[in-house]
Amino acid sequence: MARMCELTGKKPLVGMNVSHSHIRTKRRYLPNLQNVSFWSDVLGRSVTLKVSTAALRTVDHNDGLDNFLLTTPATKLAPKAAKLKKQIEAKHADTAAA
Repeated sequence: MARMCELTGKKPLVGMNVSHSHIRTKRRYLPNLQNVSFWSDVLGRSVTLKVSTAALRTVDHNDGLDNFLLTTPATKLAPKAAKLKKQIEAKHADTAAA
């Protein structure tokens, strides 16, 4: 579970190396993971996650971590991101009620 995106759950894929003589050997296609610190406005702290570059672009496109987590369904998120989403929703509901 070390090579998995903590936002989207993207994992390594399995494929084949094919030589010139068509001899096939198994190989793994690893996701491009980066350690990134995101600032959460709702939580008021930074969150460090191991994220794929595709997920990083998606978070940037959605104007930050909070908006990305609030607009993405929990079924499409990795377990760590789902926990973060619950924390953000709870804090967001508290600030909206007050």
